[in-house]
Amino acid sequence: MASIKEYNNKLKSLKNTQKITKTMKMVSASKLRKAQDAQVNAKLYANSIRELVSRLALTVDPTTHPLFQKKDTVKKALILIFTSDKGLCGAFNHNANKKVLAWITENEAKFDQIDVSCCGRRGYAFFNRMERVREYYEDITISPSFESAKKISEDLSRHFVSGEYDEVYMSYNQFFSPLSQKTIFQKILPIEASQLVDVDVPKKEYVFEPKTEELLEYLIPHFLYFEVYFALLENSAGEHGARMTAMDNASKNANDLIDRYTLLRNRARQAAITTELTEIVSGAEAL
Repeated sequence: MASIKEYNNKLKSLKNTQKITKTMKMVSASKLRKAQDAQVNAKLYANSIRELVSRLALTVDPTTHPLFQKKDTVKKALILIFTSDKGLCGAFNHNANKKVLAWITENEAKFDQIDVSCCGRRGYAFFNRMERVREYYEDITISPSFESAKKISEDLSRHFVSGEYDEVYMSYNQFFSPLSQKTIFQKILPIEASQLVDVDVPKKEYVFEPKTEELLEYLIPHFLYFEVYFALLENSAGEHGARMTAMDNASKNANDLIDRYTLLRNRARQAAITTELTEIVSGAEAL
């Protein structure tokens, strides 16, 4: 049995840990509210522009814009993965990395080359060991911004249009609640109507003003910017929700251990007192 001093040291350490986890939970809860507000505010626009582009993709000739055009042979793929820069958020990053790795393993025979672009240090550290990282966007996921999403989207568009990659995919954690995040893996280039909406959109003829090419030249890149930006917002909300849940569980576990070690310390103290009393009584009887 450990000594009373050892139990006191363990209890002191656990109480300090509990203070840290409670503080981190409160910080994550505060950040989650801001991230969730941004995600909710952007969701309606994201759904609207996705539906609009899906209708256009069904209507216009794919040759009118390079981001609509499928490659004749698909041999090279690029995956954009969103993770967090920091840990202590449960299986949040592990699920995202595992999803991408599983897809690479399943489809490696179909492609000559599969590379990964990373937003988030945890994803970069994981895939850099496999020498698959094409680009690493540092300090992007900490505070998502439309400017960052635009830069990433421009890089993806350039790689696709130039023929460096035949298909571009994106993986991120979609936020549902602090207890629930779902890893999403989707193809974003070339843009296909079937990939944008869950329901069938009826094909219609539209009259364009300004001209079709001029309208698409603005709308399609802007759509891609917002797809990446919305993924950043979803991933940010999911990260803070996962960390808040993880820190809440850690605080509860610390509290359980504190109760357990307090009981063991009291038992050790009682045993020591009983031993001292026995020695006193035995000594008195001997005299």
